[in-house]
Amino acid sequence: MKLRRLSDADAPELFRAVTESLEHLRLWMPWAANGYDASMLAEFLDGAATGWDRGTLFPHAITVDDAIVGLVTANRNHGDDLVEIGYWLHPAHTGQGHATAATAELVEFAFALDGVRRIQIWHDEANVASSGVPRRLGFTEIDRRTPPREPAIGNRVGVDVVWELLR
Repeated sequence: MKLRRLSDADAPELFRAVTESLEHLRLWMPWAANGYDASMLAEFLDGAATGWDRGTLFPHAITVDDAIVGLVTANRNHGDDLVEIGYWLHPAHTGQGHATAATAELVEFAFALDGVRRIQIWHDEANVASSGVPRRLGFTEIDRRTPPREPAIGNRVGVDVVWELLR
């Protein structure tokens, strides 16, 4: 597993990874609930480029044998000292440690950003697989929030679990 900065050149491969993963993603990701098309990808990639330029959003492609199998993103839009990390994987690549390894790399990346002292991971309470990543990386569960930030769709039960790691 390797990480690389996401770029516009990744559009066809990322689109393939998302569309092949859509059945799995729509259970947890509101952006995938009603399908995914080229305009959504273009908007995401534009936001990714702008986020890198502003120093607020850092999406990385998760690759295996140079093929994109998921995404891990550091988001610094929630406060100067806080970065939130989110991730998803193609269902053919879950359960192999890729999300944990990618997130561990992004934790190091995030703590290297000026002023960052807290990293959080949020997931729906029902997403047990996602809870394993922060648990394995030494995060502490600090809260369960209702109502959730995102709508309860698919398998979501509507309770956000918040994990935090301090520098």
